[in-house]
Amino acid sequence: MTQPDDIAPYDLAIIGGGVNGAGIARDAAGRGAKVLLLEARDLASGTSSASTKLVHGGLRYLEYYEFGLVREALGEREVLWRIAPHIVRPMRFVLPHDERQRPRWMLRAGLWLYDHIGGRRTLPGADGIRLDRHVAGEALEADYTHGFEYSDGWVDDARLVVLNAVDAHERGAVIRTHCRMTAARRENGLWHIEAGGEAFSARALVNAGGPGANDIDRLAGLVPARGLRRVRGSHIVVPRLFEHEYAYLLQQPDTRIVFAIPYEGDFTLIGTTDADHSGSLEDVHIDARETEYLLAAVNRSFRRDVTRNDIAWTYSGVRALVDDGSGRPEAATRGYELPLSDEADGAPVLSVYGGKITSYRHLAEEAVDALSKRLPALRGGPWTSKTALPGGDFAATEQPAFIAELNARYPFLSPADATRIARAYGTRAEWWLEGAKNWDDLGIDFGAGLTEAEIAYLQEAEWARSAEDVLWRRSKLGLHMSGAERDGVAAFMREGG
Repeated sequence: MTQPDDIAPYDLAIIGGGVNGAGIARDAAGRGAKVLLLEARDLASGTSSASTKLVHGGLRYLEYYEFGLVREALGEREVLWRIAPHIVRPMRFVLPHDERQRPRWMLRAGLWLYDHIGGRRTLPGADGIRLDRHVAGEALEADYTHGFEYSDGWVDDARLVVLNAVDAHERGAVIRTHCRMTAARRENGLWHIEAGGEAFSARALVNAGGPGANDIDRLAGLVPARGLRRVRGSHIVVPRLFEHEYAYLLQQPDTRIVFAIPYEGDFTLIGTTDADHSGSLEDVHIDARETEYLLAAVNRSFRRDVTRNDIAWTYSGVRALVDDGSGRPEAATRGYELPLSDEADGAPVLSVYGGKITSYRHLAEEAVDALSKRLPALRGGPWTSKTALPGGDFAATEQPAFIAELNARYPFLSPADATRIARAYGTRAEWWLEGAKNWDDLGIDFGAGLTEAEIAYLQEAEWARSAEDVLWRRSKLGLHMSGAERDGVAAFMREGG
């Protein structure tokens, strides 16, 4: 299997369509490289759509002295809000003080450090609160009387991946989904890659396979440069537990923390767990022990108890953590390493080990900077911190005004519909709404505000192929649909709609 002689090799082939692979593709394409991204399934089909949806520094990592990691991530919060104001937004978190857990002085000191080491400019700082006088205290058990509130951010993680891929594509990158790499070898100064029954060649290779990175190394005949620890994080989604827009960070008796976050209007997202994962990466699910852990965390803190019967949805992902020998999975570093092969080895390979979604852009920048020393096609320096992702070309503080303007332009949209569409597509909502005077102009109505016009856009511009791609990654409309409505979307897409 060979690539035809008349097809010039790519400068860079990236294996893996998660947030790191898509971020590297965007950065490299914007610096002039001819980029190929190969993803075995759908974009963000693994870990990158299974996060807690937070843009945050990781307050708890301060306990493990991960000051550099926290500083870097905190510095990225406002960068991501600036370049993607449609899918990133600030959120205030409430941290109740539990006398059986960390002392109040420790929480206060940690939040002071959190506010000051990361270059916070716009987000409001932390403050002490009386929960018996605060709206967020109304949902909590009565013995929580004091606490703190602080700032972090929320992100639509799967859309973050897709928008990076869209931008990379519009800058010349070739994005191939459902194209699994089966072999790679170095020969005559190039990487020769077999994927999806086709042959490709590239001057350099990036292994961005996440929890499968070591497997990709072996397919390419490489000895993994770092060991990986696969840690599963699981979440449950239940009907809304509180009416306000604050999120909670809840301390647990085993010293872990669990978030409870307003989600999709009608729900509360609860997570995450930390469990070593030794099974398949193809089908990752929450187990009974994780479910009970999250239910207990909620019931320990909130007045309203939840049971298994209340769970509307669950999702799980496997994090690829650098194996640093930590005993407990939650103590393993969330940092990353980007080893680049020696020049003497021939065509370069850069592997991505570890990382977290908040730091993806900075990681990508570091990776492309390193590759630029070996790839003449990579011209210019960093650029992604100041350039909006597709649809994000409006000021971060103007999201409410943007939603109101979209609703005024398309008055047949309900305020909830306008909010969802604006937060998903930003200014690119016009690409499939333009000219519509009513719902009928958008074609078939599948329920929950999903129309034929939106599906067509997702297929043509965002590589969506299946109902799962549309309902659970590029949107979360599956949560708001009946089983019959979800089946209708699946049948429409199977039939080539």
